[in-house]
Amino acid sequence: MSCKLLASGNEAVAMAAFDCGVKLGVGYPGTPSSEILDELSRSGGAAQWAPNEKTALEVAIGVAFANCRALVTMKHVGLNVAADPLFTIAYSGTPGGLVVISADDPGMASSQNEQDNRRYAIAAGVPMLEPADSQECYDFLKRAFEISEAYRRPVLFRLTTRVCHSKCVLERGSDRLAPGAGHYERDAKSSVMIPAYARIAHRKLRAALHELEKLNEQGEFTREIRKSADLGVITSGIAYQHVLDAAPDASVLKIGFSYPLPMETIRRFAASVKRCVVVEEGDPVMADAINAAGIKVEGKAEMFRFGELNVKRVRALLAGDLTPETPPVGGKLPALCPGCPHRKTYEVLRDLKCIVSGDIGCYTLGVLPPFEAVDTCVCMGASITVGLGLRKALPEAEARRVVSVIGDSTFMHTGVNGIVEMVYNRPATGHVVVILDNSTTAMTGLQENPSTGRRLDHTPAPSVSIEKTVLGIGVDHVDVIDTTAETEKFSELLRQRLASNDTSVIIARRPCILALAKIKTYGEAK
Repeated sequence: MSCKLLASGNEAVAMAAFDCGVKLGVGYPGTPSSEILDELSRSGGAAQWAPNEKTALEVAIGVAFANCRALVTMKHVGLNVAADPLFTIAYSGTPGGLVVISADDPGMASSQNEQDNRRYAIAAGVPMLEPADSQECYDFLKRAFEISEAYRRPVLFRLTTRVCHSKCVLERGSDRLAPGAGHYERDAKSSVMIPAYARIAHRKLRAALHELEKLNEQGEFTREIRKSADLGVITSGIAYQHVLDAAPDASVLKIGFSYPLPMETIRRFAASVKRCVVVEEGDPVMADAINAAGIKVEGKAEMFRFGELNVKRVRALLAGDLTPETPPVGGKLPALCPGCPHRKTYEVLRDLKCIVSGDIGCYTLGVLPPFEAVDTCVCMGASITVGLGLRKALPEAEARRVVSVIGDSTFMHTGVNGIVEMVYNRPATGHVVVILDNSTTAMTGLQENPSTGRRLDHTPAPSVSIEKTVLGIGVDHVDVIDTTAETEKFSELLRQRLASNDTSVIIARRPCILALAKIKTYGEAK
């Protein structure tokens, strides 16, 4: 028998993955998607953290080539890292089900941008489902695997912050499909994307998208509420919930299969109302596509493109009210925890007036008072390479003040290539990289990474040594130090390294204060 429970969208996705026989869930932690693989592992499913999203997707592709189901999880900016394999696997497809979770972050609750990854579905030519609540997360994910296998296409599964973290009643099925036994069937013309085969695959992809649009027209993924003929609203995702409260008398067409769009369904709905408005969170993706198809609908004003929507904002959007919005009440700025091992590092960097090229992680908070010791932050791994660019361009006196700061998980993610660049294209003044190793992936929820010596479920695993890695690449000096216990020693060491023309990596190693107690329960750390 089925059971009813209260579940978040992330929990619902994990339950569905377990129930529909996913062979492996793989991803990289990133808010708001991080909990999915933890929940899958806790439920008894196979799940693992990869060094980065590209690696995760490629591992999942291998699982799907073996005729098994694979789930990949990441936040929206992670799909930028995984875009290379995504665009090619969209051509070739896989015999096993392959679903890619993209958890977008409108309003940037914990991100450096609020890009709308619906555009990836259009650009790559992959079908996309967009659930509006936990029940749809559960139901749609199961269907996503069936669609992936039926059409031999990866499916993009777009979540947003509120869907990921909001809880609602979920009816979970009682049946569970066991993961299939893998087997490989050789089909080089479908799986090897040399130009001759890729040209054929591209035509097959476009044909499949036409068939998927016909599937979408059948109405399984649309929900239509017929009320007023004066106002109709086309919407998707979490915006649907806001529309129900903001415009209770409006007719509503909710789109759950948001690429390719069911244009004939939309055309009929738009023709049935005097005024038709598209309410969508993020970019005007649906509004632009619908208008381009010759269906007259209203989009939203530019001011509603930014941040999350809510009931009040949707009411204003529908009313055409462009009154400047009251800025949200300022809260307390985030800060490095008391006892954080990064604090002394940033005090030294500040006092030495270093130009700090920063990276993604909790140590980015070093930009705020009382440290104010981070000067740039672009994306995962960019601290090293941006720092190298600064070293190449600045006058010598300034170049010698440049330091790149990166965390242990971020180093494993995309920092390694930066070290290769540093050794291969060494600046005249050398360079200094400080790796803040706190033995966890802290900001996203204390997950493991390849250097911690523990797997996703915290059981022991081989540890990838940071110091051996950078020494093997060819860095001149590698030092390991506890900057909290040896602050003065670190300050003097940093002065020496900045004054030389060598390449240097300083590993500032001390466990995260929040993770320390948990690490002790896992067994011996690295």
